[in-house]
Amino acid sequence: MNSTHPDSVDSLLLHEIRLSLIPGVGPRAQQNLRNHLGNAESILSASREQLQQVPGVGPKLANSIQDSRDFEIASKELEECRDSGFSLVMKGTPEYPRLLEEVGDSPQLLYLDGEILEQDELAIGIVGARHCSPYGLQQAEKLATGLALAGVTVVSGLARGIDGAAHRAALKAGGRTIAVTATGLKTVYPPEHKELAEEISKQGAILTEFHLNQKPLPGLFPQRNRIISGLSIGVIIIEASKKSGSLHTARHAMEQGREVFAVPGRIDSPMSEGCHNLIRDGATLVRNVNDILDELGPLTEPVTINKNSSVNKKQLSNNQDSSQNEPVPEKITIHTPRELKLNDQEQLVIQAIQIDPRPIDEILREVDLDPPRVLATLTVLEMKQLIRRFPGNYVARSPNY
Repeated sequence: MNSTHPDSVDSLLLHEIRLSLIPGVGPRAQQNLRNHLGNAESILSASREQLQQVPGVGPKLANSIQDSRDFEIASKELEECRDSGFSLVMKGTPEYPRLLEEVGDSPQLLYLDGEILEQDELAIGIVGARHCSPYGLQQAEKLATGLALAGVTVVSGLARGIDGAAHRAALKAGGRTIAVTATGLKTVYPPEHKELAEEISKQGAILTEFHLNQKPLPGLFPQRNRIISGLSIGVIIIEASKKSGSLHTARHAMEQGREVFAVPGRIDSPMSEGCHNLIRDGATLVRNVNDILDELGPLTEPVTINKNSSVNKKQLSNNQDSSQNEPVPEKITIHTPRELKLNDQEQLVIQAIQIDPRPIDEILREVDLDPPRVLATLTVLEMKQLIRRFPGNYVARSPNY
């Protein structure tokens, strides 16, 4: 077989593409191969005997890997990807989503249409039934809208029903949304979501681990669910029967240490039986966006998100003071999702407060508000346990929310 050797610039990328195109090398096989042999180049250059020493690799798969050392197919895939305006992101690079990289069986290679931003680290997955009720659609739209308005990225799977409703609501609210597909970027499934996919790529991203022309296959949908949960700090399940594929996402979320939320339905509804079982087993019952933000703990790393101060935000809580119309910074740094519930005045003040203690006099000089209002706001933030005071008139963000 004629072999084409890649240049140094794309060498690693082409090895990863080549390995990803081998039939039978799924997430578990890749993980086993890497644990025993190292990177993609080492795997592709390994002998048949070395390959068969890897757990789960038999003669058939070893032969497939041995026969897949030609770079011509990988080069064509890379060229087609770039010609289409898509990106390829390797695990271990700065462009790879940090939360997903924490997952043990996360893909080594991601195909991307659109852009992943730092603020997408503050993301919540919303998944549920394809054949959902009007109630399910209503809840998906309500929660996705509230999360998007708060600055949270909505992650879902581009499927019919709950997924599509969540994506559309996030877009309509002017927020960001990421669709994780079980097909290649050149195959939109379901086909009626082609226009929706185009909108998502402009206001978020379409993301997949599968090659460009991968068609929909039943086994690939459960596989992609680990990516939905891996990109998210928590996932919401809406209208899942006891055999729903959405429960795979909930299971992955639990294994990955993510929060699991479930929206209740009628107690006698088969469509919500899976959700009710999740709630019975410890998932957080969700009535509104506040239930989600209140349950989430501190972020492992602060996240900076864009806020459009010219847009009148919908109130996230009946307790939020709508009489204040103070501008907020274009970018705000979030240490815990609960901070997204703060009104404009509270947001202005907390942005001037760091993890390390600062003198209150500095806060008063920095924040463009009358000193009495700043002092009153500091008291409110302390009561909400978002900040704490120190001797000497110092204040800092609370490390334990």
